[in-house]
Amino acid sequence: MDAMTASLSSPVTTSVLEVENLHASADGVEILRGIDLRVEPGELHAIMGPNGSGKSTLANVLCGNPGYQVTEGAIRLLGEDITRLAPDARAKLGLFLAFQYPEEVPGVPVSQFLRQAASARRGTDVSVLEIRFQIREWLERLGMDLGFAERYLNDGFSGGEKKRNEILQMAVLSPELAILDETDSGLDIDGLRVVSRGVEEVRRHRPELGIVLVTHYRRILEELEPDQVHVLVGGRIVESGGPDLAARLERDGYESWRS
Repeated sequence: MDAMTASLSSPVTTSVLEVENLHASADGVEILRGIDLRVEPGELHAIMGPNGSGKSTLANVLCGNPGYQVTEGAIRLLGEDITRLAPDARAKLGLFLAFQYPEEVPGVPVSQFLRQAASARRGTDVSVLEIRFQIREWLERLGMDLGFAERYLNDGFSGGEKKRNEILQMAVLSPELAILDETDSGLDIDGLRVVSRGVEEVRRHRPELGIVLVTHYRRILEELEPDQVHVLVGGRIVESGGPDLAARLERDGYESWRS
């Protein structure tokens, strides 16, 4: 087989996310100190680490939170450099953040919010009928009450309902990369299973979706098996491995990486 035939038979796939030597600070204090990370299509990567290690900072920097400044390095989404792009521009390109503490927006129905977000994502107006059809389809797939779409966004929602609403948003908006920032926080075992099954349903529908899951605990990784686990300590990824690394962290903690 010649080189040209080989190249035609083996198409090159672009990584969903490439993070190269990323340094970032807040209020002049450096938090991320050289992060390298690559997520391929369909992969789920878990970021684990102790409090104050930089996990949520990494999630916020990836999504362009203006409260953080990138001082060195690059972030690429599907090969495009997004390091200096505003959060709405990143979202339009296909980056989604599921918040640890979703905001309550009284007076704005879930369906209205999703219609506006979907229109911005696609760059064209989405009709009321189309968004209602999509939301209904996903509510059924996720096992959620069909009246959920007409409730005000996160207003009076339980912790579990807020997290399920984040998964609904991820499903409807069809991102290329989803950042799940401690989606498991505040959930009991049943709530965790419901949310995890929702994530898996979205992945079944969009197998090329890349996911970066930020978490303190191994328990969600018993529901969502990661392709890679990364240990973040002191603003650096100090070790990477498979699911067994999460089990080691559960057993031994982070002390061996603190020194």
